[in-house]
Amino acid sequence: MRTAAGLLAAATLTVATACSASDEPAHAGAPATVAASRRSVETFTPLLQQALVNVKDKTFTSAIVAFPPGASALPHRHGRAFVYAYVLEGAVHSKLNDRPVTTYHQGENWVEQPGAHHVLTENASRTKPAKLLVVFVSDTEAKLKVEDPKS
Repeated sequence: MRTAAGLLAAATLTVATACSASDEPAHAGAPATVAASRRSVETFTPLLQQALVNVKDKTFTSAIVAFPPGASALPHRHGRAFVYAYVLEGAVHSKLNDRPVTTYHQGENWVEQPGAHHVLTENASRTKPAKLLVVFVSDTEAKLKVEDPKS
């Protein structure tokens, strides 16, 4: 519980930092749309990417993940990253590994341990958008999301 509370505090600070003026660029990059054919997909907008100076070879990344109505992500993993997700708007269905599907509403959150298989991530609504604040503590230079191979 202390870890989740600490990450929420760090994520809140990250959003505030990313939205304020600074001598150093706060944005990790431009919005990126996850490509797929004929289906509504999520968008990933980085907010901040910062090496953790007190943890060798680890990077802190925060981002907004937006799901239009009916959008879903392909099954994926986040490598060896620790992931914290907080629902900013709407509701999201999530399924990790062999756990049951859980619906998270605005103000709720979850964590994903390194190596977790994110089998399902989708907007719970066909008419309203959903938005997440996602925080990663990952290996420096590692991909933040690796979709399952297509079979």
